[in-house]
Amino acid sequence: MESDQGNHVVVIPSPNKSLSSVDHQKSLSSVDHHPLAEISSSPGHLLLLKLLHREEEGHGRQTAKLENHGTSLRRDAFSLSCLFLAFHFLSVILLFSSSVDPLHGKHKCQMWWVPSSVSVVTSLVLVLCVQMRVIGYWRMERALGKERTDGRALVRRILELRMKGSSYDLWKDTAGPSTGSAIAGTVKRLKSSSVEVKWMAPFKWCSRNFVTICLLCFSGLMFPVCKFIVCS
Repeated sequence: MESDQGNHVVVIPSPNKSLSSVDHQKSLSSVDHHPLAEISSSPGHLLLLKLLHREEEGHGRQTAKLENHGTSLRRDAFSLSCLFLAFHFLSVILLFSSSVDPLHGKHKCQMWWVPSSVSVVTSLVLVLCVQMRVIGYWRMERALGKERTDGRALVRRILELRMKGSSYDLWKDTAGPSTGSAIAGTVKRLKSSSVEVKWMAPFKWCSRNFVTICLLCFSGLMFPVCKFIVCS
């Protein structure tokens, strides 16, 4: 009896352990009802989330590609503008050196249109090259703005899917031929609802082609300058 009483152990349940088990069960239930857990348990929502992430990566790569292309176009336009100015600087130096020649006479003054025509033709070629880069740059800016708008709309859809979980409606993404149809419709509605001020269009065009306008004005100014230098 003494040995039995000595070996007898009475276990008293701890209130902390009971509470911790209850908290553990609550945490497990909250994890089960988390939107990400609901998405992982739903094949359709999980597939949609993967497709949206893949499309987001594609938008990121396209945006980076357009930005690099825009940088190269700006660099080319700047280089051509510097070449334009260097050409006219050298042409003015050559004309001035020929005008101070003691053999310079009336015959050279009568041929003043030759260097002026060469200057104008070369200027127009360089200005045309610059304008092509400018047009390509603003075309790239429009495409980049569209990509950024689509990317922001895509991020909002991903956040909505993560927040709603299995309650997210899949029909609005499968209504079109691809997952990007909803974005295209949203952007189209936003563009149609925007009001464009018509009288700002000329100012907008001038601001976009400011470099080309300046180069053309400089080319027109160099035409009489050549005559003045040769015949002075």
